[in-house]
Amino acid sequence: MIYKTKILLIISLLFFFGCTKNTDQKNELANETSPYLLQHANNPVHWKAWNNKTLELAKKENKLIVISIGYSACHWCHVMEEESFENDSIAKIMNENFINIKVDREERPDIDQIYMNAVQLMTGSGGWPLNCIALPDGRPIFGGTYFTKEQWKDVLQNISKLYKDTPEKAIDYATKLTEGIKNSELITLKKNNINFKKTDIQQAVWQWQQNFDTIYGGSKDSPKFPMPNSLDYLLRYAHQFNDKKVQNHINNTLKKLAFGGIYDQINGGFSRYATDTKWHIPHFEKMLYDNAQLVSLYAKAYQQSKNPLYKNVIEETLNFVKQELTDKNGTFFSSLDADSKNENNQLEEGAYYYWTEKELQNLIKKNYTLFKDYYNINNFGLWEKERYVLIKTSSDEDFSKKHKITTDELTKIIKNWKETLKEARNKKRKPNLDDKVLTSWNALMIKGYTDAYKALKNEDYLKSALKNANFILTNQLQKDGNLYRNYKNGKSSINAFSEDYATLIAAFLNLYEVTLDEKWLVQSKKIMDFTLSNFFNKENGMFYFTSNKNNNLISRKVKVIDNVIASSNSILANSLFKLSLYYADANYNNIAQQMMSNLYTDVLESPSGYSNWLHLMTNYTNPFYEIATVGQEALLKNNDLLDLYIPNVIIAGDTATNNTIPLLKDKFIEDETYIYVCNFGTCKLPQKQISKAIKFIKK
Repeated sequence: MIYKTKILLIISLLFFFGCTKNTDQKNELANETSPYLLQHANNPVHWKAWNNKTLELAKKENKLIVISIGYSACHWCHVMEEESFENDSIAKIMNENFINIKVDREERPDIDQIYMNAVQLMTGSGGWPLNCIALPDGRPIFGGTYFTKEQWKDVLQNISKLYKDTPEKAIDYATKLTEGIKNSELITLKKNNINFKKTDIQQAVWQWQQNFDTIYGGSKDSPKFPMPNSLDYLLRYAHQFNDKKVQNHINNTLKKLAFGGIYDQINGGFSRYATDTKWHIPHFEKMLYDNAQLVSLYAKAYQQSKNPLYKNVIEETLNFVKQELTDKNGTFFSSLDADSKNENNQLEEGAYYYWTEKELQNLIKKNYTLFKDYYNINNFGLWEKERYVLIKTSSDEDFSKKHKITTDELTKIIKNWKETLKEARNKKRKPNLDDKVLTSWNALMIKGYTDAYKALKNEDYLKSALKNANFILTNQLQKDGNLYRNYKNGKSSINAFSEDYATLIAAFLNLYEVTLDEKWLVQSKKIMDFTLSNFFNKENGMFYFTSNKNNNLISRKVKVIDNVIASSNSILANSLFKLSLYYADANYNNIAQQMMSNLYTDVLESPSGYSNWLHLMTNYTNPFYEIATVGQEALLKNNDLLDLYIPNVIIAGDTATNNTIPLLKDKFIEDETYIYVCNFGTCKLPQKQISKAIKFIKK
């Protein structure tokens, strides 16, 4: 992803280049495991990894640091590498004047956050590749995203000259910028009790609606991101507030996403984002975290509507994940690249996915006219230079009526088309795979599989979720409670961040609701207690992104804005709320409520950026329930409950009396299975049938 920014060079940086002695360092990235870092291992730039040794070297030699951040599937990262980092003359300038550090933003989001924040303060926007120049102590003095070779050469020469001739100017600017970074996301403790109100939420969503794209769904922005967090909350809002306009927006968005080129019409799975407003031309990288969250979203939408289109998206996307992003040990890989080799053996964006009409005519021997209409091999489906990205504009039902064939006939024809095109695509060079395993993204995929199981009851989905969850318990969770973030080549590494702990807690809570295996609930509580001990800031009631053990960064960030992945603080706050009900723990609830109070004004002013916080606020404004199913048939009855979309509940249960959960205390009756619907511990009369029990639940 990239947002091209203007090069904002301060006038004082415009000096002539001054030469220094060549240090003749070697590129050390060959010793790393990150696919992104390994991509740069053969660059003539003497890249180093981010570690204490490298940082100390910069101080010892009093050299400026180039901090270049990207990720394996990033198209513009590849472009800048080819133009600048593989160029001997550029490498010479970098090697002689700088300590050069490459960072995989997916492995080290803590570093990325700080320098992204710096670039945004300097330029007003950001993206990847992210390129910062910092003082020897890591404080940034210049930054931007993609630079052409000549632009980058000018930047390197001018800033090197500035630091050599007038270092006090660079130091003064860095001091002010670092202070800005530290203050940019400062959260203060709100001591006044806040009364969360439904009307506030309704007003915030009304404000949000002004940016709805009423034609193609999603927001009016371009490039266009699916933003599963936002859609997930809006689905809930439409349900609980009986808002038909918002419900129609969700249905339209999910349909247009599934019809668009952002969704792989042949192999399933979603690309990162679309470059246009109609979800047609994607930026072709496929990320695990997008697909995990979109599966969860479509699963919930299917629970609500039983729309067969949503079921198809779930099944095809999970088949893509199984085929392309799953290792034998049950872990999930990170991404597929946007670029791949074309017929001329050159890296090209989208080469694996686009088609020419000549190709399609040669492949689809029968029913080509029908195919052409179905996938819009016309001006609407044209990308560029006679290249087409498949896109639909009508449902199968409407298409069948238009062409006077049955939907069953059309289904068979589509199946043949897809098999033919899959076979042809398999002859192409596949995009590169980023095969590192990240705990937080795997946790999101656990939740995706678990939500899909709730909706479709496919046992393989639950098996995949459990296999991955048990792998994380065995390999990523240490005996002292610490988590590792990364797993690659049989080795766990990198201290995890609050994002990893937060997403894992949420995934395990979801697993508990499906399996009723107390193990997952107990693990959720243990991980939460560890997170409270190692990430919690008692002064403002929020969680740091890094643990107490991380000490080589210029700032310790608190992440609260919900982006493509919800903020670690909002995920933790929602889980604290749920755990407070499972364990009757007032302290958990008090922390969650304080966190919500701290962000109350921000959430209402910018609801689309705080969508996961709105879940928590809705928990406090609308009725919320605990459903406990206890008895020998608890799992069977619980499965029936999972068919339903009920966003304002937590689920508990057991088939025996050997549990330790306060919510289930004194509810077991021999030879009977009862369903208890409770509201903050106060329970209605127990019922034997789900249909009767859910009548107690109000929106």
